[in-house]
Amino acid sequence: MERTQQIHEGRNIKRFREMLGMKQETLAYELGEDWTQKKISQLEAKEKIEADILEQVAKILKVSPEAIQRFNEEVAINIISSTFHDSASGVNYQCEMTFNPLDKLMEAYEENKKLYERLIEVEREKVAYLETKGKSE
Repeated sequence: MERTQQIHEGRNIKRFREMLGMKQETLAYELGEDWTQKKISQLEAKEKIEADILEQVAKILKVSPEAIQRFNEEVAINIISSTFHDSASGVNYQCEMTFNPLDKLMEAYEENKKLYERLIEVEREKVAYLETKGKSE
């Protein structure tokens, strides 16, 4: 008898977010003003995510909504383990990368730089607003 396991979309969001090294606060910031770290935590606890929110999150995590809806860790582990034959271990496995890790590192660095610059701009806007508000009082 085949066991069908329900995919937990919230947990998959968490997995993809963690693979990117992204904190809940960062995801909340990217989703907009209405979002907080606590709200992201609640989202990641949900088994099923609303389609519009799933699409927004997927775009931020740079994956398709279907990837979040279909990712199954158990299946992924079975696929990985079935690639090893005759008790071979991962130590002897030759990895052929289809990308340059330095390019990925530089992409991550540039993305972090953009986020930092955006954060600084928001802080400047906040200071300017507070200064104008202080002068009007």
